[in-house]
Amino acid sequence: MGDVLRRERLAQERTLKDVADAARISMPYLSELERGRKEASSEVLAAAAHALGLGLADLLARAHRQLVRPARPLRSRHGHRPTQAQSRFGEVRLLAA
Repeated sequence: MGDVLRRERLAQERTLKDVADAARISMPYLSELERGRKEASSEVLAAAAHALGLGLADLLARAHRQLVRPARPLRSRHGHRPTQAQSRFGEVRLLAA
């Protein structure tokens, strides 16, 4: 969640102090949230999101999208792509070393 806050703050070219003041939280606390060193309550997240012009739902949706990015294709340690096959149980990936 902190990474999403930081990206949005930087995209808006705003300082930690500006956003912390607008959210009514301390600047060190916001910094620790952005770095993932502290966990925030939903109230603090809502205040930080609001200070950035976002709703809490928008902030959560952005964090969700970041977490569910498509995975990169698997590669063996030699850089070869795995052989792919389908089975009745879904995709099967085989790696040869």
